[in-house]
Amino acid sequence: MWCFVLHILNFLYRVVMSRNDGILSFKEVSFEHGPNNPILDEVNFVVRRGSKLTLMGQNGAGKSTIFGLITQKYEPEEGSINFHGKPSIATARQVIPREELDLTVRDFFQNCFSEKIYAIDPKIDEVLEVVNLKAPYDRTIRSFSGGQQARLLLASALIQDPDILLLDEPTNNLDKEGIAHLTDFLVGYQKTCLVISHDADFLNAFTHGVLYLDVHTHNVEQYVGDYFDVVEEISVRIEKENRKNAQLAKKAQEKKDQANVFANKGGGMRLVAKRMRAVAEEMEEDAVDVRREDKVIRSFTIPAQEDTPPEILKISSVKVIKDHVSKDKKVDLLVRRRDHVQLIGPNGIGKTTLLESLTHSPLKSEEQKEPSHVLSSGVKVGYYCQDFSTLDFEKTPYETLLEVMDRKHEEEMRSVAAGFLITRDLINTKIGHLSEGQKGLVAFARLVLLRPGLLILDEPTNHINFRHVPVIAKALDEYNGAMIIVSHVPEFMEQIRIDQVVDLEKLRRKNR
Repeated sequence: MWCFVLHILNFLYRVVMSRNDGILSFKEVSFEHGPNNPILDEVNFVVRRGSKLTLMGQNGAGKSTIFGLITQKYEPEEGSINFHGKPSIATARQVIPREELDLTVRDFFQNCFSEKIYAIDPKIDEVLEVVNLKAPYDRTIRSFSGGQQARLLLASALIQDPDILLLDEPTNNLDKEGIAHLTDFLVGYQKTCLVISHDADFLNAFTHGVLYLDVHTHNVEQYVGDYFDVVEEISVRIEKENRKNAQLAKKAQEKKDQANVFANKGGGMRLVAKRMRAVAEEMEEDAVDVRREDKVIRSFTIPAQEDTPPEILKISSVKVIKDHVSKDKKVDLLVRRRDHVQLIGPNGIGKTTLLESLTHSPLKSEEQKEPSHVLSSGVKVGYYCQDFSTLDFEKTPYETLLEVMDRKHEEEMRSVAAGFLITRDLINTKIGHLSEGQKGLVAFARLVLLRPGLLILDEPTNHINFRHVPVIAKALDEYNGAMIIVSHVPEFMEQIRIDQVVDLEKLRRKNR
């Protein structure tokens, strides 16, 4: 009954969309990134003014490309993209481009406009208030944490006061407070909003429609309701399609069997048999194409480095940040061979700074009589960085994966890559040309082949298709080496064994 209601609602929704209240429409739009990489194939959909829609699809399907077509970064090869009333458009991007990291806050926001905006400071204050962030105008973007940069990305779109707001993974790096603040804002937002996200709970809080980009058919399907509604409707359709195909296959085989009987009788019966075979072929052609659901990465194991010492890492002090000022705080943390450590604290307190410091030998400050941490000799460190700065964007996955292997076994490398959906059509593509989600999968494949003794993970679910997340959680839970992890996704962390928790907020309050 519920699926029947959904079907009626979707029908009525499409009727409404056909009227003249659409602010944006795709009409028979086709686009490809090169001859062997089709993204859209004669796509049609309408976005109603004031609607809030989720754009969903597998990593690499082309969701960000659709945003690029809307902003006219790309031009469709066929079809047209139509706007009603010349709406202004702004995008909250996934990451801040590397060339913008050395801009000041003021220059970063000024860079959002094609013409110089005088008296921009009050506008900056207004949008920073919306995203709940304090940021001095002369501070460089690079100095902000990943979560603070996520807020700056959102503010950079809001300052343009667009008619169409495009959000590309806006919750990446945000802590619980940041996500709640953003959700409250979007619930009350009056203009049109399209959002790409793998956070189902976040999406369900404010969106009321789904544009589903099928990576196999390169088409966009439009639904009313949240993601869970869409999944249920798709499941029912798959069951119906499979049932229809089974019935057609059974009838076709019956016709073929009858045709064989008549053909053996000879004479005029051969003509009857020929007609029956033609009917059977028509039935086989009528079989519908059953939807191929998004692929999920294979279950995997990150092998731990062998013969590591019992004690992997000792940390005697950490830097915590308050009001943009860093202070050293004493700790006594020993990470043993199989210890799993979770690092927690709000955005901007210094979690990423600490993780980055653990990947290289520490430098002693004037106040320190001993280094802040000591990593046991010979321990290999595998670092999953939230901005993928450990990956060379000019190299291909083929080069990136092969270079970390002690023994260069190409067959093993390709097998691991395929398990992370890095197939033949992607393995020789420059990493800089991959989607953020695909970069994340390359980073995980790299960790598998590296075989680290210490695994350091900074927001490992960012950009990752939520279908892959349970597989990743299982692999981390079963990892037999030492691990230090930062994540703001509680549902993910609940699936992983944690032996110690380091709370930087408690350290910041201690001995002020």
